[in-house]
Amino acid sequence: MLSQPISVTFDIGGGREVSIETGRLARQADGAVTVRQGNCIILATVVANKEPKEGQSFFPLVVDYNEKFAAAGRIPGSFFKREGKLSDYEVLVSRLIDRALRPLFPEDYLCDVQVLITLVSSDKEVMPDALACLAASAALAVSDVPIKEIISEVRIGRVDGQFIVNPSRTELAKADLDFIIGATDKNLMMVEGEADECSEEDMVKALEIAHEAIRLQIKAQEELRAKKGVAGKRDYTKPVQNPELQQKVADFAKDKIYQISRSASAKHDRSDAIDTLKDELITSLGEEAEDDVKKLAKKYFDDLQWEVVRNMILDDRIRLDGRQLDQVRPLNMEIDILPSPHGSALFTRGETQSLTTVTLGTPLDELLVESAAVSDYTKFILHYNFPPFSTGEVKMMRAPGRREVGHGNLAMRSLKKMMPGNEYPYTVRIVSDILESNGSSSMATVCAGSLALMDAGVPFPKHVGGVAMGLITRGSDGKYAILTDILGDEDHLGDMDFKVTGTRDGICGVQMDIKIDGLAMSTMREALEQARKGRLHILDAMYECTAEARSEVKPHAPRMEKLFIDKEFIGAVIGPQGKIIQEIQRETGTTINIEEVGNYGEVSVFSPAKEGLEKAVAWIKGIVAVPEVGSVYEATVKGIKEFGAFVEFLPGKQGLLHISEISWKRLETMEGVLKEGDVVKVKLIGIDHKTGKFKLSRKILMPKPEGKRPENPA
Repeated sequence: MLSQPISVTFDIGGGREVSIETGRLARQADGAVTVRQGNCIILATVVANKEPKEGQSFFPLVVDYNEKFAAAGRIPGSFFKREGKLSDYEVLVSRLIDRALRPLFPEDYLCDVQVLITLVSSDKEVMPDALACLAASAALAVSDVPIKEIISEVRIGRVDGQFIVNPSRTELAKADLDFIIGATDKNLMMVEGEADECSEEDMVKALEIAHEAIRLQIKAQEELRAKKGVAGKRDYTKPVQNPELQQKVADFAKDKIYQISRSASAKHDRSDAIDTLKDELITSLGEEAEDDVKKLAKKYFDDLQWEVVRNMILDDRIRLDGRQLDQVRPLNMEIDILPSPHGSALFTRGETQSLTTVTLGTPLDELLVESAAVSDYTKFILHYNFPPFSTGEVKMMRAPGRREVGHGNLAMRSLKKMMPGNEYPYTVRIVSDILESNGSSSMATVCAGSLALMDAGVPFPKHVGGVAMGLITRGSDGKYAILTDILGDEDHLGDMDFKVTGTRDGICGVQMDIKIDGLAMSTMREALEQARKGRLHILDAMYECTAEARSEVKPHAPRMEKLFIDKEFIGAVIGPQGKIIQEIQRETGTTINIEEVGNYGEVSVFSPAKEGLEKAVAWIKGIVAVPEVGSVYEATVKGIKEFGAFVEFLPGKQGLLHISEISWKRLETMEGVLKEGDVVKVKLIGIDHKTGKFKLSRKILMPKPEGKRPENPA
């Protein structure tokens, strides 16, 4: 007999109910729940192996979030008509969940764990990413997989000055602040988001409101676990420990690690010295030492290095490269370093370097961003590449991984805050290639991207810069150290790493991972203020490099002009079966894009040459122009008759230049007077509104002979 489903329901505010249910679906998983708000339903499952793999030395956690297109009543648009690999959006949501879940597991737990979260029903107004981590945590809570605490995540948005927990899609479109926060009942675990230049205090307030909402969701999970009657967490095989060997490693290497760490040497020199010391340690164990002993000794060595470096920073206030705690590494930056890209910049901060390019494209280059609920086009694209040589390594070149997608997204959402609106017709693609990396290449991408955008002539009003921060704490005596512009090694050994981007006026983007318990908000405020000072220091250097965007794009960049025409003229510009617009593009070497927006047509004209752009624009203006009596035009002779010439004075608009209106002198014949292709200035002297015919005069623009009265006064 099937067991009855168990559920709990709670209100997240404004009468919006969320329910969590277990016992109905995926019952063979170690833990499975569905989370529902409105018509949005998310299924989350967790399965963990009972024993670790032989020789396992790290925690193999896999978190995948995916959206079924059937959840929104849609068929995928791909050739195969089925879901393929995770989209960038799904990867980003997976990362949000992974970063919050990973610290929950015991440090000595090394069994494979797979957490799968699937959107099975979509609601147009409910953002599923705000509920996905709640579902994942609830699946763990109702399982016997060992976790230390229960967590949850919420989105916090600010609309019209009011903070809203898990805003709807419509509300989020109007928000000037959008953060996703993950936390336990006591501690923040993860923050990621963007804002329209918010203050540090606004960010802290958003975190406090989000944490209260998360506590409510944790209570609901605890209630669900109690209802299910989860007896306890499973036992697991712990790694072998050898206190005697651990002491031997400490006696041999502790002082030497300290001396190497104090040397303030370059990254590779320091790494080589540590590797040499580790080899000496293994040699000291003797040839008779078994492989398992050597492997365990290496682990104890790594643990010892982690402890020694942390204590050195906390007690001596000395960093690995000799800097002060709040000091940014030397900066060097250049723009316009590549001749062919439309914009380029090289940004170097210490041993981290980004070569970034900007390419300007047409609306035809827009990127389709597709999820189950929404398909939309974006004209702003940023790609981040991290080749292995940037860290002096040899690795297979693969498609961009989750790290690349996440770092690129942080840079993209930060720079997008200063991009011009939809009225800017160019599609803009930024590519950041990391040439060196020793700490925060994503922040180098933000800085290099801002410089390259200005070099490309994009109307980018303010520089956006970023800095990566670290935090090291010691619970025994309450000491802590906040580090500005962290190195790669400092990122690894720290308790919190957070990246803050923004302008001189406020925060545009943030990404934060917290690995400790009990982080006080006062410490958070201090860290944010130190990050602000570091960001301002970098921004000052960026403004010295280039203070504002180029007034126009480079000569080899595509020229652009946008026209707005009456809706009724769209067909006239396109022509029958596209004949007119194709002719314009062919004759002028331009690319023309027309979109119907409300009651008008938006015409974007792109050209690699200024002359072609001007010719195409004039052509289109002529098509949509309304002829006015009394206006003067340059007309082209299209045909000769015995009674005059037919001339085109505007694109698609012809009129009769009667023989009597060609010259003040009486003409008996048209022979030898004009020929097809001649260009003459004419004045529109009349319109027959019944027939739509235009009457033109050339002689009225000529000097009138004395005593001669004009026959057709205008």
